[in-house]
Amino acid sequence: MDVSPPLRNDVFARMEPLAKLPVFWALEGRRVVVAGGTDAAMWKAELLAACGARVDVYAEMFSEAFEALLARAPDRLTPHRRPWSSTDLPGATLAIGDCDDDAAAFFAAARAAGVPVNVIDKPAFCQFQFGSIVNRSPVVIAISTDGAAPILAQTIRRKIETLLPRSLKAWAVLAQSLRETVNRRLQPGPQRRAFWERFSDCVFSTLDTPEEGVGGVLLADAERFAEAPAIGRVTLVGAGPGDAELLTLKAVRALQAADVILFDDLVSADVLELARREAKRLLVGKRGGRESCRQEDINALMVKLAKAGKKVVRLKSGDPMVFGRAGEEIAHLDREKIPVDVVPGITAASAMASRLGLSLTNRDHAQSLRLVTGHSRHGGLPDDVDWARVADRRTTTVFYMGGRTATLIADKLVEQGLPAATPVVIMSEISRATERSWRGTLAAIPEGIAQIGYDNPVLIAVGDALAARNTSSAIDAHLPSQPPRHALCKSLR
Repeated sequence: MDVSPPLRNDVFARMEPLAKLPVFWALEGRRVVVAGGTDAAMWKAELLAACGARVDVYAEMFSEAFEALLARAPDRLTPHRRPWSSTDLPGATLAIGDCDDDAAAFFAAARAAGVPVNVIDKPAFCQFQFGSIVNRSPVVIAISTDGAAPILAQTIRRKIETLLPRSLKAWAVLAQSLRETVNRRLQPGPQRRAFWERFSDCVFSTLDTPEEGVGGVLLADAERFAEAPAIGRVTLVGAGPGDAELLTLKAVRALQAADVILFDDLVSADVLELARREAKRLLVGKRGGRESCRQEDINALMVKLAKAGKKVVRLKSGDPMVFGRAGEEIAHLDREKIPVDVVPGITAASAMASRLGLSLTNRDHAQSLRLVTGHSRHGGLPDDVDWARVADRRTTTVFYMGGRTATLIADKLVEQGLPAATPVVIMSEISRATERSWRGTLAAIPEGIAQIGYDNPVLIAVGDALAARNTSSAIDAHLPSQPPRHALCKSLR
């Protein structure tokens, strides 16, 4: 049976628009021109010299710091104690100037000589820009805000600096020394990437530099990878409710290691943006009331891809183990002897509680939490729900996918003795910019679901614990909530 491609072929954009193209330029042994003897010109000259460039510097006067730099690096920096001339530019790889009075002339002369040019602090005369740099060379990270907020770029750099161990430099040097040997011993594709993923795991599992001989151990593993049969694996990954910041670190790692990502209709574009660029992305949407892939086709596609040696991520909204049909997929993969892992995600009920600032198990109101599906596979209420137990006043109950059955749910609970005045919250698209919510009572559920609508995923929470913050003046029981607000936005209100 041919199960490829899936029934839906929608895909999210692979690359958002870029203000500038990030490029890493090899300058070892190349001639670069710097015009100006200021501290600003000195910083650029020092950076260029650190890249191995031969820097010709033209200025009548040099700052004290620049003179000190010239004395420290005479083999890389050559001072010419005179103004720059257009005849100095031909043959240069780059031209950088700190020019106040003659910025336009320097820019024009460099352009005429065919040399890419940057005039410091003059965006109109810059063909390229310098970013803020995190240096673990040969690992180099550059951050740019397109000139809009240099201090922000520096702040981002500080954040990244705290995340990357100093030992990264030594590990990267080791990687360079191993690369040719690994490429000889391992075929491109899953085997080679599996080796480098294990190498990367070693890098970030310690703050220490690599021990002597670790390269040989890893190469021995490479030999085993080469001899092993090409067999992939499947990882079921929880994408959470939509906000990419709610992903676990393990989920991000899985997305960045995947060959193929089979994602559900409810997975947000922000989450997919974190995936490896080269990964093939296939929408296998399953959405109530809409055309969907059959579960049998999804199962068969996972097996086909894994048996072809692919690393497959089955990306599901929320948590794959909560109303995600993960059990069916795991059972099918087990029968086919396909290795399978599960990475949990934040389920919608947890995200709802966070957005409301409410404990669903507030000990003054609820001693238990119950998650219930709001519809059967045929679209109506499930036949096997014990409604008498669900109507327990000491329990908070959250109904998933209950938008179209909301009124029937309310009728069942009232019929089983739950007071019509029991607090209810209905939310849709939790944690996304389009999030909506309604607060009311069990009796008013028809009004609430009419306001929220049926088109997007709906969660219905019922129980006395939901009244814990009803006295807050910020809460209007019958109006949709504002979309999620970040801390900065809150502080500006």
